[in-house]
Amino acid sequence: MKNSPNIKDLYERALQYIPGGINSPARAFRPVKEKPIFVEKGSGAYIFDKEGKKYIDHCLSFGAIILGHSHSRVSSAIKEAIDKGTNFGLSTEKEVILSEIICKAIPSIEKIRLVNSGTEAVMSAIRLSRGWTKRKRIIKFEGGYHGCVDSLLVSCGSSLTTLGVPTSSGIPEEFFQTTIVLPYNNIPSFKAIIEKYHPEIAAVIVEPIAGNMGVIPANLEFLRVLREETEKYKILLIFDEIITGFRLCFGGFQNIIGIKPDITLLGKIIGGGLPIGAYGGKKEIMDCLAPDGDVFSAGTFSGNPIVASCGISVLNILKEENPYNLLEKKTKYLLEGLSGCVKVNQVGSMFTIFFTDSPVFDYKSAKTSDCERFANFFKGLLNKGIYFPPSQFEACFISTCHTDKDIEKTKKAINFSFANLNYNIVK
Repeated sequence: MKNSPNIKDLYERALQYIPGGINSPARAFRPVKEKPIFVEKGSGAYIFDKEGKKYIDHCLSFGAIILGHSHSRVSSAIKEAIDKGTNFGLSTEKEVILSEIICKAIPSIEKIRLVNSGTEAVMSAIRLSRGWTKRKRIIKFEGGYHGCVDSLLVSCGSSLTTLGVPTSSGIPEEFFQTTIVLPYNNIPSFKAIIEKYHPEIAAVIVEPIAGNMGVIPANLEFLRVLREETEKYKILLIFDEIITGFRLCFGGFQNIIGIKPDITLLGKIIGGGLPIGAYGGKKEIMDCLAPDGDVFSAGTFSGNPIVASCGISVLNILKEENPYNLLEKKTKYLLEGLSGCVKVNQVGSMFTIFFTDSPVFDYKSAKTSDCERFANFFKGLLNKGIYFPPSQFEACFISTCHTDKDIEKTKKAINFSFANLNYNIVK
């Protein structure tokens, strides 16, 4: 690492040219009152910062890296694609292959449109929903994050019938007034609003497992009611599976629970760590998109052959190896024995440790978590070479590259950090 700037100097330099010194707010580490890490490289379950420190990575690019960093087969696919050219603004075979793999893996997706980010997938799916239904309003759920889409960057109002209040400046009032925000996992509130406003509602968007208020699974009956009520009133049901797609099985979480949405949003894993998003659903809905229909959706880099090649490689490996049971087993072992004033939410290889003694089932209950204690917990792990996402309200992950030794080291670091916080643990 000779002649390499240290992290402090690099951060000072970044502050001169980049707002906040970072290009996405989650990287700022401000919720944990730390300075950002600058990464030099990743390998397997590890990342290495610019000063050469090694960390076991449980953030994994917020869930995108399920096979670990720099997987040899995935890297080879990327290099082979680069040698043929980076982008053409024309169709290639790779985007067809990736689309076919996804459609065959998720039965509710009959046709799919590839885009460049999760945010773009959400934005496009909302436009498509409005074009299909000829209605304006969208229902989302408090604490659900669906990218940087203006009309969805809203939090809950003071009552169930209050429209959203923006959580970012720069959003015109007209944008956020088209969004109704309801409490997650609350059937009565949903039924009351859907009955009152259904002639105006184009779509209901939901994460079947929330990942951005920490891991919070939707109650199965809640999702069934969403499906029944949206079908009843000819409203589109959108499952945001940008995190859960190919994370818990070879397909979407919808494959596991047997509930089919009208539109599914994907990202992260299907690009293998390169920028991607996708939205897909019933043929008759997707055929409303240009050039066949009148709903516009376009992008110079959509279906990029390098990204598609990377995604194909990752999905082929997941299909061949079917690592999901092993990933869940490792995750359960990592978390077993945690008790005291914490609650652990875990689904498959996703988990969050909440610093509260109350069950966490929605945004309000997630907010009971002690963020100050989490910040100290995070610092304790970081000092031991363990990297969790730098926020109480993010999901942690296990990859196929996390060995038993890595899990043991993380487990010991958790116990050590808890001990310093005077939390009781069963070892």
